[in-house]
Amino acid sequence: MRLEDDTVFVTGAGSGIGRAAAKRCASEGAYVVVTDVDEDGGEETVAHIEDADAGGAEFRKLDVTDGDAFDEVVLDVAEDHGLDVMVNNAGVGHPPESMEDVADSMFEFVLDVNVKGVWNGCGAALPVLKEQGHGAIVNVGSLASILGLPKQAAYSLSKGAVLNFTRAIAAEAGPYGVRANTVCPGFTDTPLAEKFFAGQDDPAAAREKMEAEYPLKRLGEPEEIADAILFLASDEASWITGHGLVVDGGFSTS
Repeated sequence: MRLEDDTVFVTGAGSGIGRAAAKRCASEGAYVVVTDVDEDGGEETVAHIEDADAGGAEFRKLDVTDGDAFDEVVLDVAEDHGLDVMVNNAGVGHPPESMEDVADSMFEFVLDVNVKGVWNGCGAALPVLKEQGHGAIVNVGSLASILGLPKQAAYSLSKGAVLNFTRAIAAEAGPYGVRANTVCPGFTDTPLAEKFFAGQDDPAAAREKMEAEYPLKRLGEPEEIADAILFLASDEASWITGHGLVVDGGFSTS
């Protein structure tokens, strides 16, 4: 049990990568705090964990853009269960558009969730982790953290920021025994991906084209990203910090 008796806090855990990460951490003995703005999705994730009779879990509704609410929930969790791992997963995308056509409201929304949400999560967790002298932060970036994706300018900006911010946190928090890393997934088969394909003229053809661009000729599965998150959260990665772990089916090598 790689996370036995640890408390893991996961944002955006009502579906997709966040749900898979919550389930995977619970399977390794963690008590998982499932958070999301989607109450039904979050409660469903908790039910999955309870049905698997693995670890333990509870749901807390949380909008990651609300810093005060984030602080309050993290402090409550730390007092009740402790805090060992913060997984800042919550994120949003935007429809494919040329940079100059992205509406200000969409730009602000993407940065608010993807950047401010991670900032708030780290800001809430670090005082607890630093004071106790140990802990791990795993931020979920993207292939867009390392590659500029065409017609994904706002998303690429936000995810690039997540990776470099993680490096800064790693440098600051390392002397306190706290590690910080980023997982950078390629295109993963999640509800966010489904929404992306649904916005294309021919969703099936768009998916087929996307799969063909990957050396492994398929999209990633949420569980595969969850395995990477688990690794970085665990003691197996005890000397890894400030790293961007690319999990992209070889896309960035082609």
